[in-house]
Amino acid sequence: MADGMLSQEEIDALTKGITPDAPQTSTPNITNTDAAVAADGKPSNAAPPLTEIEKDTLGEIGNISMGSAATTLSLLLGHKVSITTPNVTMDTMADIKTHYPIPYLIVGVSYTTGIIGNNILAIQARDAAVIADLMMGGNGTNVSDELDEIRQSAVSEAMNQMMGSVSTSLSQVFDKKIDISPPKVHIVDMATADEVTDFWTQTEPVIRISFKMEVEGIIDSEIMQILPVDVSRELVRGLTESAKKSAEQSTLPQPEPAVQPESTPAPAPAAAAVSPSPSSAPAQQTAPTYQVHTQPGNSQNIVSNVPVQPAQFTPLTVGPPATVNNANIGLLLNVPLDITVELGSAKKSIKDILDLSSGSIIELDKLAGEPVDVLVNGKLLAKGEVVVIDENFGVRITDIASPLEVTRSL
Repeated sequence: MADGMLSQEEIDALTKGITPDAPQTSTPNITNTDAAVAADGKPSNAAPPLTEIEKDTLGEIGNISMGSAATTLSLLLGHKVSITTPNVTMDTMADIKTHYPIPYLIVGVSYTTGIIGNNILAIQARDAAVIADLMMGGNGTNVSDELDEIRQSAVSEAMNQMMGSVSTSLSQVFDKKIDISPPKVHIVDMATADEVTDFWTQTEPVIRISFKMEVEGIIDSEIMQILPVDVSRELVRGLTESAKKSAEQSTLPQPEPAVQPESTPAPAPAAAAVSPSPSSAPAQQTAPTYQVHTQPGNSQNIVSNVPVQPAQFTPLTVGPPATVNNANIGLLLNVPLDITVELGSAKKSIKDILDLSSGSIIELDKLAGEPVDVLVNGKLLAKGEVVVIDENFGVRITDIASPLEVTRSL
């Protein structure tokens, strides 16, 4: 201050509550991105940690959904698949990359109806190659770790049906319709990839639910389901509300029976004196009479002089357990089935069909010499080649259709 006048710097210091003589410390320029990430690489503004109840609920949801997914995968592979022991943790994608630095098959799925959010399923690339080999008719051994386009398509179909069964299970549990978008499948090397998925950033907190997956002595590995925190808590809230709704419905009071109004019993008419004859005595037996009493102030009637007999039950006998008869395939041997051999097919417009005449040629979708399809009741069963037997055409079976081919034909 000079000559009783305050300088601009002194005015600014007073308005900020700082005395001019006090030492000023510089405040670092912290951006939102810098504040969001702490020194250890984890988000400092992360969502609150999961409670034990939330973890247990997510584990239960995972058990239900992955149980149906295991059933679907068992049908596709022709081998028993078990997915058990969920472990729920809160991580970031950077942490997941650090702990699992191997190639993974990432299946990205978005919830579109009932639940809004993203969800990915991560399976080791080696396990995905085994699944693709089993779907294509192999035995799952001596499999290359590399997935070509055909094998990726096979695994994509398996993951699509698995996630479809998961959404169906969630719809039944939450009692509302839940739909998902078609899955996007790609291979990611966790050790070298900069980004695992475009759904979330590296430092955004996510919920990782890991399961143990076994395929009948062929695969003994781990599969992961990764969800954002808001979707996870929405799942917990949905299951809690569904359970509460079911409990309320089960405890609703039952409707009470209608109470009849009080009525004064009419006096019984005097019985006429009749002297029964011996011949008519059995026919003139009167029904037993009951007395009905109404207590004052009580609308319920009390019936007395009612004949009561103890209940009689058939005595229980302890014997050898009944043998269960196995299904007799002989009962089905005489059921007729329609076998059709399809040389090929073509799609034509109505105009092309109307232009057909005697001598017209229709080009089919199969090449010359390609095996024909053998259909049983319209379902693909096998492939074969056309032969001639005693001037009649026949088909020699060359290959039984794999589960993947049957699925594509459907």
